[in-house]
Amino acid sequence: MKILFIGEIVAKPGRQIVTQILPEIIKEKKPDLVIANAENLAGGRGVTEESIEEMRLIGIDYFTSGEHVFWHKGSEDFIDNLPVLRPANYPEDTPGKGYDVIDLGAKGKVFLINLMGQTSFNNKNAFLDNPFKKAEELVDKAKSEGADVILIDFHAEATSEKYSLGFYLDGKVDAIVGTHTHVPTCDQMVLPKGTLYITDVGMCGAVDSSLGVKAEITIRMFLTARNQRFEWESAGRKAFRSVLLDTEANSIERIDKLI
Repeated sequence: MKILFIGEIVAKPGRQIVTQILPEIIKEKKPDLVIANAENLAGGRGVTEESIEEMRLIGIDYFTSGEHVFWHKGSEDFIDNLPVLRPANYPEDTPGKGYDVIDLGAKGKVFLINLMGQTSFNNKNAFLDNPFKKAEELVDKAKSEGADVILIDFHAEATSEKYSLGFYLDGKVDAIVGTHTHVPTCDQMVLPKGTLYITDVGMCGAVDSSLGVKAEITIRMFLTARNQRFEWESAGRKAFRSVLLDTEANSIERIDKLI
């Protein structure tokens, strides 16, 4: 099975570059499933029904997220109607779902899990279940339901936490892809027991920016130690970041484009 996983699509520039690049990648690589992280999809934070539909029309089948998933007013009401996961280690009564089974017919069933790390999410950490324990619980569930492929999007800041989860689940899941930092890593690998792994896929969006935000704004934030209102960069170069997971060949390949 071939699964294309696209890194966080950041605001309008991210949606533009994905719209421009994804169709040719689908044509060339012929993935069985296309997944993207929608954490920053609409206006730089969160999702809307319109932004999800826009990306579905160009070939994305399913979406994961992170701490901004409920940023837009009313998202708690419509998330259950969208192919979007919120972190599975959120409190159980949180709207939406943290995992899903994607049935690809003869190709098999993909058990997709979204987890959030315990690092650098400020006061949200207090409400999170331990992602390692939650992962173990969901992996058991996936196996009991006869999943052919188990894939985790681990939305976390610390590289040490991501590597630790990778080795903790090595051989128990098919792939772990990291998101959240917006910075692509070059450590795609097959772990010793066979799990495909990458620390961070990176973002799709404006390269000449501070992780998608206009650089002068974040510079001012660090110079003054005061919060700033973020504005998303639309000028300059744009990047498409993704990985192609091949569970039959047991390989992971970065697919990046710069425009």
